[in-house]
Amino acid sequence: MPTTDHSYRIAGGPVGFLLIHGLGGTPMEMRYVALGLAHAGHTVHVPQLAGHCSTVDELCATRWGDWYDSVREEHDLLAARCDSIVVGGLSMGAILAIHHAAERGKSVSGLALYAPSLWLDGWGVPWYASLFSLVTKKWFAELFAFAERHPWGVKDARLRVLVEQAIKSGDSSQAGISALPGSLMLELRWLVQRVKKEIGEVHHPALIVHPRQDDRASLRNLYYLQANLSGPTETVVLDDSYHLVTLDRQRQIVVSRTLEFAARLQQGVFHAESPGLADFTDADGRFFS
Repeated sequence: MPTTDHSYRIAGGPVGFLLIHGLGGTPMEMRYVALGLAHAGHTVHVPQLAGHCSTVDELCATRWGDWYDSVREEHDLLAARCDSIVVGGLSMGAILAIHHAAERGKSVSGLALYAPSLWLDGWGVPWYASLFSLVTKKWFAELFAFAERHPWGVKDARLRVLVEQAIKSGDSSQAGISALPGSLMLELRWLVQRVKKEIGEVHHPALIVHPRQDDRASLRNLYYLQANLSGPTETVVLDDSYHLVTLDRQRQIVVSRTLEFAARLQQGVFHAESPGLADFTDADGRFFS
């Protein structure tokens, strides 16, 4: 395991946020959101998932259960100082958040799902990537690699240059690894299969923030979650961001909507027996159907 822990832990009030980064990524992906939530007085923990921020070999030695162990352990740390916990995540981190809600039940107050990725089917994903669905064995999956590519999940041109430089630097603690081994993509598939089986057990209120122009995961992911999560959902569709919504142009909207969602949770607006909602908002907050 890596000798350096790049996790964030920011002390604050009784409402805690457990934020989970993406596959092959780093806690840095969640830094802006974490600081925004902490500035509002909340306690925020962003754990470094097992095997991440180190070598490809160390990451390949992990399985999705190891990544989830990192989430479970961080939850226990956060629960020791907070009365309620909102679990959020970016991309694969959002899928882990749903699994965590299914596992921990009432110890999770709500979900904040940022560009959730059950399917990697965005416009920037090459067509031949779909052929990987035919791969079912770990040894065979290890023969493939999924390289990060333009536009690197970022619409903002200035930020995109910085992200590209960080990814190509060889220091995985900055922006993750440059190519995901196929074995990890197979682990992600197995995680998604598990979550699909248990998603009906997730009755927690959920905020889903998804970019309309997501280069990695289309709005199909959002529609599936709206239709299958058993609790009430709020949806924000961003019109000026790509996949990394916690870093891209509309990151402040991600923070503000998360804070509003958490405030409604504290006010008791949501109830477990509430019917699922299917509200969409644009970047200015106007609801439409």
